[in-house]
Amino acid sequence: MSLLIIDGHLDLAWNALVWNRDITKSVSEIRKSEAGMKGKGRAMNTVGFPEMRKGRVGVCLATLLPKLIGDDGFINYRSPEMAYASAQGQLIYYRALEAKGIIRIIYDLNILEEVVEMWMENPETAPFGFIISMEGADAIIDPTQLRDWWKDGLRVLSLSHYGVNRYAHGTHSSGGLTKLGRELLEEMSSLGMILDLTHLSDESFWEAIDLFDGPLLASHNNCRALVPGDRQFSDEQIKAIIRRNGVIGVALDAWMLYPGWVKGKTPNTVVSLEAVVDQISHIRDLAGHVGNIGIGSDLDGGFGREQTPHDLNTIADLQKIPPLLREKGYMESEIRAIMHGNWLRLFREAWSSMKI
Repeated sequence: MSLLIIDGHLDLAWNALVWNRDITKSVSEIRKSEAGMKGKGRAMNTVGFPEMRKGRVGVCLATLLPKLIGDDGFINYRSPEMAYASAQGQLIYYRALEAKGIIRIIYDLNILEEVVEMWMENPETAPFGFIISMEGADAIIDPTQLRDWWKDGLRVLSLSHYGVNRYAHGTHSSGGLTKLGRELLEEMSSLGMILDLTHLSDESFWEAIDLFDGPLLASHNNCRALVPGDRQFSDEQIKAIIRRNGVIGVALDAWMLYPGWVKGKTPNTVVSLEAVVDQISHIRDLAGHVGNIGIGSDLDGGFGREQTPHDLNTIADLQKIPPLLREKGYMESEIRAIMHGNWLRLFREAWSSMKI
């Protein structure tokens, strides 16, 4: 029997509005519509709602991804106001899906429990549960605006993405939080918003984890000990998250799973879902238990099948992970925790005494 999966990171609105993908269609339909298109990941997508349902990916952290100007290959905006407008448009897309009954936006613990119960009882008809997160705080015009974003449904926020922004240093940059970043953390704490540590530079990571007293997670992050590079976390960073009882979502981007991966050159035949299990096992060994591990696939996060494990064709193949864990001796209770239970625990703890 397939297990319920909670995915800690899916860039669904970004795929719909920037890549012009109708994610209500099947993966095969989307691939057919992109046949002959040039560009990374085209006709190689892995995510569509039919495959999410087949794979029992019933709940996810669904992102808003608006980024200010940079050279990382993403659509970048030239002002915070433009990024804000883009993020609001992505949020409106989620609301349109909700109006059709396809999804439920999860604002609080009661809605989360309702959606999970529906998926446990009837996964063929239950709406997808979306916890709204923002990858990089570029769309937050200033910290005082965060209260409005909270009212809009934003529940999880990371400070930066690639490079440096007005709040913090991110991947492939070096430096700590800015004054605005420290103010943003204070506002997040006052609201009860969850901090996503993913993509922070080492300096910003340690400063954020010291200053922020609220719940935290790493939505899609792997282990530097297995795959070197500043996009992954060191063992000490992972241990710091464990001490705070956060959850680390293991990502499926092949360059985060295979040392020495060269984007556009290394074939995905060199990496399988066994590498995902290796990441899980490394975190378990650091913690001494599985209570801080989840899945944060990042599938279709700017890449497609060319940059995923070769034995994953669509997001439905996340269901191949439990048998691999069983082969490694994981108990059924541990597997359930990894696939959904640890994310549920984190949100139950974070939202049981929601401040506003």
